[in-house]
Amino acid sequence: MFSLNNVFYVQAGLGTLANIFLLFFYTIIILCHRSKPMDLISCQLTFVHIIMVITGWDIFTTDMFDLLNIENDFICKATSYLNRVMRGISICITCLLSVFQAVTISPNTSLLAKFKYKFKKYMISSFFYFWSFNLSFSINRIFYTGAYTNVSETNQLKVTKYCSLFPMDYIIKGLISTMTALRDVFLVGVMLTTSAYMIIILFRHQRQCMHLHSDSHLRASPEKRATHIILLLVFFYVVMYWIDFIMSSRTVLLWMYDPVLLTVQKFVINAYPTITPLIQISSDNRINIMIKNMQKVCHQIFFKV
Repeated sequence: MFSLNNVFYVQAGLGTLANIFLLFFYTIIILCHRSKPMDLISCQLTFVHIIMVITGWDIFTTDMFDLLNIENDFICKATSYLNRVMRGISICITCLLSVFQAVTISPNTSLLAKFKYKFKKYMISSFFYFWSFNLSFSINRIFYTGAYTNVSETNQLKVTKYCSLFPMDYIIKGLISTMTALRDVFLVGVMLTTSAYMIIILFRHQRQCMHLHSDSHLRASPEKRATHIILLLVFFYVVMYWIDFIMSSRTVLLWMYDPVLLTVQKFVINAYPTITPLIQISSDNRINIMIKNMQKVCHQIFFKV
């Protein structure tokens, strides 16, 4: 029977390998082929998810730093800060992905149409802003996270086997929580708004195609297929986000260590960066073609041998 740790290893290993493969694919596309803005966004998201998965579970990082003989306090600060930064960038890029697809499929008569040819310029600026904002916004994790000292007087909140959150001033805690909530609610709101807009566009397109008896063309549309994938990713992200939000709020408000709840929360947090690359790999025809070509090359090599 699989233990809980084995489940974590499977999730972390699957997520890491899938994202590394996807990062390798997008890097080749960007450097060697004519890439699309969507490829740049997906490449950024994949890189973020690799770090997010690795730092999300202490099963990898603890063993690694033990081998390097690095103090637990540094491990806790580094992994907590990096994971928090990557989570912030992940929601920002997922939101950007949703906005980009809404702009892409918008009719030429809509207000969003004027951004179609300027989006790449705005996209590079957005990446710089996302990284700068989240690197500075999450700096509090360095000061309020450290190694668990097993001293009850310090009122620490244990979050992993070796790490804990230190108590902070109520004003600072309220300010950080409010700013985080405002950021996340705004971005989730944008994602839901653009998703609703895309659903309306698809519905209108579907109705027009049915009226013209050309529904087969709509089914074969790459834009429609890409939109369905992004809608699926956004829906999955929003569901995972609210589950994580409820669990995080309960833990912080009660300031109580619940190992079962924290374990489930970690599993939920890493579900999105694990599932996302699998969906992208299965839905991108270029990847399927590349895999088939690799299989042909391997077959030829082994056949000659």
